[in-house]
Amino acid sequence: MTALEAQIRLLVAWTRTRVQALHNEDRERGDGILIWVIMTAILAAAAITIVAIIVTKATNKANTTNTQ
Repeated sequence: MTALEAQIRLLVAWTRTRVQALHNEDRERGDGILIWVIMTAILAAAAITIVAIIVTKATNKANTTNTQ
């Protein structure tokens, strides 16, 4: 397992734990919405970062591949 895979698995496990905790909280409180917004922003940023890393690695590999 690479370091990137370990980081992604850790992020997924943390996210699942946090989402489960949010589901168990009292829904009558107004601060739950703020937490959901923050979680969505964090997950979107993580997804963009992961895609950027994959695209960069694929581009570098494509540029270094010898076609002759």
